[in-house]
Amino acid sequence: MRSLDEIRAATERSFQATETLCAGLKDADWQAQSLCPDWNVRAVVSHVTSIEAVLADWLPEDAAALPPLEKMAEFERDTAGLDNAAFLEKVRAIYEHRRRNLASLTDADLQRPSWTPVGPKTYGRFLEIRVFDFWVHERDIATPLAIETDDTGIDAEIALGEVEGSLGYIVGKKIGLPDGTSIAFHLTGPIVRDLNIAVEGKATRVDHLPHPDVEISAESTTFIQLACGRIDPQGAIDSGAIRWNGDAELGERAARNLRFTM
Repeated sequence: MRSLDEIRAATERSFQATETLCAGLKDADWQAQSLCPDWNVRAVVSHVTSIEAVLADWLPEDAAALPPLEKMAEFERDTAGLDNAAFLEKVRAIYEHRRRNLASLTDADLQRPSWTPVGPKTYGRFLEIRVFDFWVHERDIATPLAIETDDTGIDAEIALGEVEGSLGYIVGKKIGLPDGTSIAFHLTGPIVRDLNIAVEGKATRVDHLPHPDVEISAESTTFIQLACGRIDPQGAIDSGAIRWNGDAELGERAARNLRFTM
């Protein structure tokens, strides 16, 4: 888990990026289709902000205690009739509230057992998942509107970390790499990283692969968006955004089956 300073910095980057992105939207942009099939741009912003409304002034007492999830519906109901400018002011107010909460957090708070969307973890892990959610949803808005994003920084590192933590599952279950084979993912930027998985009974992350059966290359943002089911694998293959060397069948299978969440 990341340190308190890192989580604060990543969350602040998430808030600032969303505020800046929204400030530049025209009225028509708010109604544009996002990368989430059922949501337009405004619905995406409403979703991520409604969860921050849930977390406002809340700290978990134990892993079984749910946060006040009813606040999601309250936020969406209270903002549904607002024009875009007034809606954005409500969004900013929630983020300011959360900034005050984050400023008062302690290292001990991060270790509190907590409910999270992926099961019982710690409050610190919940906050990391929130950064991941913001990062992915920012690009759900920016990508279809052809708006450039900053894909570096601690928030991007945390977002990639969520995918990295699921690579064993992705390779073993989604791609179905055969036992006795291995795969290397080469992320070419803006985050540069080599991620190696060997299948020996189960798919496991390893430090080095001298002779992987297949090597996949992609930019880090493309890799995350494919893993999150946000972009079409065929389009990424056709454009060369994802490519492979080695076993051609395994390479294509990997490129088409990275998705583990939506």
